[in-house]
Amino acid sequence: MILKVENIEKAFGKNKVLKNVSMEMDSASLYGIVGENGSGKSTLLKIIVGEWRPDRGKISVTGPLGYCPQETLLFALLTVDEHFRYFAEAYGTDKSELLQRGESLMNFFNFTKFRNERIANLSGGTKQKLSLAIAILHQPKLLILDEPYSGFDWDTYLSFWDLTDKLRQEGCAILVVTHMLTEKKRFDRIFKLEQGLLS
Repeated sequence: MILKVENIEKAFGKNKVLKNVSMEMDSASLYGIVGENGSGKSTLLKIIVGEWRPDRGKISVTGPLGYCPQETLLFALLTVDEHFRYFAEAYGTDKSELLQRGESLMNFFNFTKFRNERIANLSGGTKQKLSLAIAILHQPKLLILDEPYSGFDWDTYLSFWDLTDKLRQEGCAILVVTHMLTEKKRFDRIFKLEQGLLS
């Protein structure tokens, strides 16, 4: 069991966003959660990754976690290369191995030519590529993706699904959260979040 979500509830004032939400994920699985904007998808993700605390319930994650939020959390004045060096240091494992993996991911997503560019000068799509690369730099066992292909061109979109196949072969469980789910046949299970309930 990679992820276990047990009876999660979350309210903001009188607005109960999540109501007794439960789910489980095993290694190498690909799950999707769909729902309209404002349905609580991002709230659930932030609770799973530990950014927010639930009002009730419990989250269990086995192994390292990677998270690619909808809004990229990057440093405007740092370059692409500096981001890889920063996160290789932050992850605290074999830095040279992580930097080599960063190089490989830049090649895979075709943004090596931007390695010395500051983030402030990059397009939204390139920022999203970098954010995704950082999320999987340390080879997580669970990867949480919030609207992951927003801003991707067609070639990058196809590369994204090639990457998910590769990660699953390595045993990574992937949770994709979006308001519009494509490639439904690729998923082991698709949940719907509506009015705070997961079904």
